[in-house]
Amino acid sequence: MARLAFPFLNSVRCPIYTPYYRSGGSVPRELSLAEVFQLGYYWETKILLTAVKLDVFSLLDGQGRSAAELAKQLGADTRALELLLNALVAIRLLAKNETVYANTLVAQTHLVKHGPQYVGHLLLLHDAEWDNWGKLEEAIKTGRSPVSRHVFETDPALGANVLSVLHRIGQQSGPDLAKRLGLGQARTMLDLGGGAGTNAIAFCRVYPTLSATVFDLATTLPLTERTVKEAGLEGRIALKSGDFNRDSLEGPYDVVLMSDILHYQNLATNAALVKKIHAHLNPGGRLVIKDRFLDASGTSPAWTAAFAVHILVNTEQGGCYRTAEAMQWMHDGGYTSVEEIERTAVVQGFKPQAE
Repeated sequence: MARLAFPFLNSVRCPIYTPYYRSGGSVPRELSLAEVFQLGYYWETKILLTAVKLDVFSLLDGQGRSAAELAKQLGADTRALELLLNALVAIRLLAKNETVYANTLVAQTHLVKHGPQYVGHLLLLHDAEWDNWGKLEEAIKTGRSPVSRHVFETDPALGANVLSVLHRIGQQSGPDLAKRLGLGQARTMLDLGGGAGTNAIAFCRVYPTLSATVFDLATTLPLTERTVKEAGLEGRIALKSGDFNRDSLEGPYDVVLMSDILHYQNLATNAALVKKIHAHLNPGGRLVIKDRFLDASGTSPAWTAAFAVHILVNTEQGGCYRTAEAMQWMHDGGYTSVEEIERTAVVQGFKPQAE
């Protein structure tokens, strides 16, 4: 299955995930009572998600409308809709001139459907997961997730739309990772659970002599095929469907990339997969694991600590793991020169030249 990790959120300053520091220092300060209350308010979140679900921003594409006009188009109650619109003005997603509402620049750019930078599908994913969050207390008490199937399995169309958005966003970070790894001598690559082929495309563009295989579920590969063709790389990127935990990975490969896979699987499954990959590498080949890792304390990075709770309530058996755990799986699987090359984000290990 293609996986999600929302790498673009690294650059987003969200009050929930941004540490509160004492003025002029690096030591986190205590939260104020007002900030505690702010953390408990979900109102703005649901206002935004509801507006996206109703597609309010698309109805305001390039033109202003009154609440009555919008209500007529949506089949909504005018008074109730006006309350929603006024709240959207207050949180700076809409502007209001007397009785006429219009998109702000950020809403026009990112929340109008069919726009080239539309991210609404990601927000619709959060809305689809909303009910699961209501079962967090149950999950904490029982230690069991309230879900048995990921939303991508129950709503494949939403999954494909989300992957398209992530592909567009991921094109910014993929080349940087490829360059950092220094794969000039590699000729074959396996992008495991590669989704839309974002990383495979980026790596092949950085390294002209590299050929890649994207391995993912059959339901995902039509999207992959489209993005690979759009990139003009169908001659260098092959597609393979299957379950990477059960099916042969073929190969051998010079490099295998596991990007944002681990947090959707349990510890034993991940350890077995890391060991399995070792047999599909050429001597001297490397496994690169990119994921949302926690530090030794389990409390940092802040976004990942919260993401771990998200994984608890929205996956059947996933989890966020510490960097040391992933590195131990590599050691146990026979890899050498195991190292963390980007803090709480990327680790790698090599198959020995001769065994």
